[in-house]
Amino acid sequence: RAVAMSVSHSSKLNKLVREQYMKLPQGDLAQVTYVWIDGSGEGVRCKSRTLDKEPKSIEDVPEWNFDGSSTAQAEGSNSDMFLVPVRMFRDPFCLDPNKLVLCEVLKYNRKPAETNLRHTCKKVMDLVKDSHPWFGMEQEYTLLGINGHPYGWPDNGFPGPQGPYYCGVGADKVYGRDIVESHYKACLYAGVKICGTNAEVMPSQWEFQVGPCEGIEMGDHLWMARFILHRVCEDFGVVATLDPKPMTGNWNGAGCHTNYSTEEMRKEGGLKHIEAAIEKLSKRHDYHICVYDPRGGRDNSRRLTGHHETSNIFEFSAGVANRGASIRIPRQVGQDGYGYFEDRRPAANCDPYAVTEAIMRTTVLNETGVETKDYADN
Repeated sequence: RAVAMSVSHSSKLNKLVREQYMKLPQGDLAQVTYVWIDGSGEGVRCKSRTLDKEPKSIEDVPEWNFDGSSTAQAEGSNSDMFLVPVRMFRDPFCLDPNKLVLCEVLKYNRKPAETNLRHTCKKVMDLVKDSHPWFGMEQEYTLLGINGHPYGWPDNGFPGPQGPYYCGVGADKVYGRDIVESHYKACLYAGVKICGTNAEVMPSQWEFQVGPCEGIEMGDHLWMARFILHRVCEDFGVVATLDPKPMTGNWNGAGCHTNYSTEEMRKEGGLKHIEAAIEKLSKRHDYHICVYDPRGGRDNSRRLTGHHETSNIFEFSAGVANRGASIRIPRQVGQDGYGYFEDRRPAANCDPYAVTEAIMRTTVLNETGVETKDYADN
């Protein structure tokens, strides 16, 4: 008996009809979709407007506003929030000359909204720019049917145990590759610095990688890649969840491993700088765990158990080629004596601005303890 996949009703609309409208000319006008992070710190929202001509740079995109009381970001009695454009991408859904624009959210008094973590990240990245920090983030996610059950899993019961699914090939090994390949192409078209993808250890779980990106660019590109993922999944009628442990039991969780280096780490003899940075991170484990998921470590506590290729949330560890450590030094880096290291602690639903900012505060600005320094007046 064929099992009906749990997909949304809108995904079953005739897409060929839509194509007829998408081919209509639009003259010199440009459609710009503003994208922002909502009050959950995890969800993205968007809305579109028409500009008289194609914007050539972010400066050509005007500020806008939205109703913050409907995104858990403001009271109804004072609900207008500002959308401040910060980075522009090509629109892979409506095509050229249309744009996707990532925005920061400011409150009525022009102060950053609570979930606008880009604001302080940018400040920190400007301070450390001479160290030329490079990041690459590995975004794991899980495809779900509209009913919340992992896509392609049996309606009653479970797939076979983990083993054949990681980087798998074949209809009995991987589910939803159409979505993954569409997302990859859409990111390439948009100008997102996506650099790879693969099927993950749990069936219906996938990963894409973004980077290398320098400084604030990392958060901008990963957030836009997430938006595009959710938008592609919408077309296919399924859901992408960034939950760090979507299935309890003997199944891998989902992380957002963060690869990091400074200019001196990438040069000959850089390993000593890598080891010095890891030593600093070892003394600030609690602070990093707190900012590596949106709930102060509570989400990660379900994932960082010391099993399923994770470290224990309560202990800091580091090792060469060790996927059960907090910090992994790739074997090639150990052999070459320079390169980068991987922080395996961030959860899949982390805010990349928070993660990259924390790493810079600890390894370059030499902050210690759980408190952060305010550099606003410097």
